Amino acid sequence: MSAQYEKLMKCYEYCRTVTDFQPKVGLILGSGLGNYAKNMRIECEIPYGDIPGFPVSTVQGHDGRFLFGYIGDVPAVLMKGRVHYYEGYSMEEVVLPTRLMKLFGIEVLVLTNAAGGINRKFSAGDFMMITDQISNFVPSPLIGKNVDELGERFPDMTHIYDVELQQLILKTAKEEKIPIQQGIYVQTSGPNFESPAEIRMFGMLGADAVGMSTACEALAARHAGVRVCGISCISNMACGICDEELSHLDVQAVADKRAGEFERLVTRMIENLN
Repeated sequence: MSAQYEKLMKCYEYCRTVTDFQPKVGLILGSGLGNYAKNMRIECEIPYGDIPGFPVSTVQGHDGRFLFGYIGDVPAVLMKGRVHYYEGYSMEEVVLPTRLMKLFGIEVLVLTNAAGGINRKFSAGDFMMITDQISNFVPSPLIGKNVDELGERFPDMTHIYDVELQQLILKTAKEEKIPIQQGIYVQTSGPNFESPAEIRMFGMLGADAVGMSTACEALAARHAGVRVCGISCISNMACGICDEELSHLDVQAVADKRAGEFERLVTRMIENLN
């Protein structure tokens, strides 16, 4: 047993002393979705700080706990707050929660985030369904000894974001009359916002939105055989696209403003999984 898997199992074994709940869907809540729990029938909560060796989020707006319960009739586990590479955690630690949800039993992972818009056809407040990603600007979570218990050494990433789940998101958005963009997400390390030159480079590479999370979690989930989908709230236009200086408070304010529709879109999409 590798050291990574041994640590993961210790986290899992502790959580199973608290609850035996079996989720089918995992949901990682990004900025603006901190109050999502009201859409859920909660059966159990586990604060991250109670789990031995588990990374704890230090970012404003990211509470730190697992919520187990039902979204509609779908058994789910929520990460209320995620951890980020820029907080000083190793990439192995950043994706430990994703891998732990796999051990809980999830088959589908729904990733959400607040992101900066690169595509000039986007506007602050838009939603973007993630169709693909660029993750070369942060270390791969698969570097190091492979965790054979989770997946193979060289996993295919042709369809990181499940095509059927993408169709479900689009169908749900249409039913709920919620406009949604589509595009490619690029993850950077943060915590600084990107420079205008970097944004121009990302645009030339084909990226439509940029953020500081998500891509590494998607890689870890696909490595473990979990189906993945993702939705970004374009909380600001990136540096150089707009003339205004950026702040985390402004990002959070826009995400909070769109939280109601974001919650409805995510909730209905998960309910439609049945």
